Amino acid sequence: MFGTVLNLVGIVLGGLAGLWLPRPLTGRQQSWLKVALGVWLTWSGLSLTWKSLHGGFWLLCKQLLIVVLAMIIGRVCGLQLGLQKVSNQAGQFARARLEAAGASASRDRFHDGFLTATALFCVAPLTWLGAWQDGLNHNFQPLLLKGLMDGLATMSFIGQFGWSPLLAVLPLAAVQGGLSLSGARLEPFLSAHGLLDSVNATSGFLIFSVALIALGLRRVDLNNYLPALLFAPLLTWLWR
Repeated sequence: MFGTVLNLVGIVLGGLAGLWLPRPLTGRQQSWLKVALGVWLTWSGLSLTWKSLHGGFWLLCKQLLIVVLAMIIGRVCGLQLGLQKVSNQAGQFARARLEAAGASASRDRFHDGFLTATALFCVAPLTWLGAWQDGLNHNFQPLLLKGLMDGLATMSFIGQFGWSPLLAVLPLAAVQGGLSLSGARLEPFLSAHGLLDSVNATSGFLIFSVALIALGLRRVDLNNYLPALLFAPLLTWLWR
């Protein structure tokens, strides 16, 4: 749960900065921050994968093959469930609300600000990846990074909608808190049966993919790959 707290604090601080700062961050400053966050995400993801791989050469190959197969099967499942479509629709909704914010009445702007921030913060891939890492391993780094990115987004939302985006911390706390608690409950079972490392290795690859998106290096339909977190331990269990 500590990672979720850090995420919420990032949003609140970003919102307060948006309310109090005389002028927002320049485009250049935001670009530098995004690069720094992307590099940090790269290190966080790859280091998590590396720490989750053990044994000799052939065992390492087997573990990596399980991760690759889990991501392939997970993507097929994600496509069938339309996970990325949900994320895209949330992004389109937020973009439309931002474009209409200047012409909306104050009451609409307040409502739209809350919905826009909630939609973007709750469907982001790091919401699921970070919350599970927080619950499974007490690894708060992914949600700390997400908190910084959400804080930057909140700063810009404040200028469009007023303080209502800050209320997005309430549904976000419920979503991420629930995921973290479920991860904490599953951790003893996964550890006892030697399945936790495969989940962590897959999570590391997915967090690294978030870095590729943040740095603008590659477009990845990352939400479609999230079911890989379920298939990785299943494949490890079957391939004994």
